[in-house]
Order: sequence, then structure tokens, then C-alpha cells
Amino acid sequence: MSRTLYLAAVVTLFSLCASFDSAHAGGVMVHHAMGETEVKKDPNVVATLDVSALDTLSAIGVDVQGVPNDIFVPYLHRFDGQKYPKVGSVFEPDYEALNAMAPDLIIVGGRSSPKYGKVSRIAPTIDLTPDLKNRLGSTIKYAEELGEIFDKQKEVSERVTKLRQSVESVKEKARATGNGLLVMTTGGKMSAMGPGTWFGMLYDTFGVKPAVKDLNTSFHGQIVSPEFVLETDPDWLFVIDRDAAIGQAGASAKQVVDNELIRQTKAWKMGHVVYLDPVNWYIVSDGLIAMQAMADELSKALSSGQ
Repeated sequence: MSRTLYLAAVVTLFSLCASFDSAHAGGVMVHHAMGETEVKKDPNVVATLDVSALDTLSAIGVDVQGVPNDIFVPYLHRFDGQKYPKVGSVFEPDYEALNAMAPDLIIVGGRSSPKYGKVSRIAPTIDLTPDLKNRLGSTIKYAEELGEIFDKQKEVSERVTKLRQSVESVKEKARATGNGLLVMTTGGKMSAMGPGTWFGMLYDTFGVKPAVKDLNTSFHGQIVSPEFVLETDPDWLFVIDRDAAIGQAGASAKQVVDNELIRQTKAWKMGHVVYLDPVNWYIVSDGLIAMQAMADELSKALSSGQ
């Protein structure tokens, strides 16, 4: 190869590399539940079908343009207004609304995760469904990625530092307070949740020792009776009222749990029945605001029992 051709080839190679770097300089590669997606830095139009992501974005001061129809979260109430276009439910996207919005970024997760394939054809999409084996870790990871996308690393770091400290404090208290059983009530019935389930973060993240380990791992747990709770006889009984979380009429969790059999348990006799905030636990779970509130709630409850 002549010197002239060699120099021309080198110049062409450097030009191609420069073009490649320039094309990717404004993007962030996000590693999420469905793989990885390059996302535009500081996107102008953002739609989320995931309430946990909405929680975290709100926590770090990022506004969005498209939100779910029904959020059910009091501290995110402002997103219910007409200012924010609705892009479907947390289960079913409104594809027409998403197309009309022409977003730079769409976020799904949890309940909306199964729609990732269709939604990702509209715009770059990330799936922030948490890792059930590492809820705290995945919550922090996704928050840090959102912080990088929107240049909010400082805001994320401050909240993450506090959250880590709070979770460690809860785990320390949990080690000294016996075992626990988590139940969820809905429609007058009661189901028990064990480790490794969607609500298993009580055990897996916050360190409460499970009173029963081999429970059904389906989303809504294993249907149980007051007799089961009495036989299990946990030191602590934690309760989520699903109907209250979604505004559904029916017997309250306190009405379901307050019966002569459960009154015979150690948890009841010791005043260790804790009615968890149903919105944080059932609706949001993995946002920075909700998880911090959950840690604070458990810390207060476990402190009162020491």
C-alpha cells in the first residue's frame, strides 16, 4: 500500500471512530430487566407505566410527560391531573396515546413488564422490574441509572446513602425481635407471603426471620386461615390491606385479622400486629420514596417491641 493510500485509510478510520463517539456521546447505556438499551441523555419527553419509577423520578426532581391512568399514591397525586397525559394502566398501555406523545423514553416495570416488547417498538424502552432476590440492590441500581440519564447523580447518592443506613438499622433490630409472618387481606380473605415472593422483601431485604419458609410463591401468596396463623404462632404479624391500597370496598384488614384464634397468638398478645402502609407495600414498593418510608415504618414498629 502506498503512503498516500495508507494515510487516507488512517484518516478514514479516525473519522469513523469520531463519528461513532459523537453519535454515542449523548446516550446512556441502561442495563435493565430485559437487557440493555441506549437512552438519550436528559430526554425531553418521558412516559412511564411503572409507579416505582415515577416515585424515584419524583424523589430526584425529574418531571415526566406521560403517566398511568390510576396511580393510587397520595404523595404522587399531582400526576393525576390533566397536566399529565395518561398512557394506559399499569397493566395495559394505551399504544395510541404513546404513539401520539412520541416519547424519547418509555419506562415499564413490574405489572407492565409483559408489554415491553410492544412498547419498545414505539420508543427506546427500559424495564425496571426489580430482582426479587435483591430488591434493595436493584432499586439502587435503577435509581443510579435514572440519575445518570437525567444528570441527578447527587440527588440519587444522597437518598441512597440514607436508605442503605436505614435498611441496615432495620436488619439489626430484626435480628433481636424474633420471627414474623406477613399476610395480605383482600375480599375478606387472607394469604400468607414467604421469602422470595414479590412481598418477600420483609424477609429478604429487611431481615425479618420468616416464621414459615415454604409458602406458595405466587404473586398473591398462599391462602391461609386464622387456624394457620395460630399454628404458626409468629412473634410478629405484619399485615397488608390490598383493598385499602386500591380503594376497593370490603372488610378491612383489622376486621379480617381481629378474631378469637389470632388473638391467641404471641404476636397479638405482645402487641406485635403491624398494619403496614398498603400503598407503599402493594402499589409502589421499589421507588426511593416508598422504600425509605417502608424502612422507617419497620424501624419504628420493631423499636416499639424491644
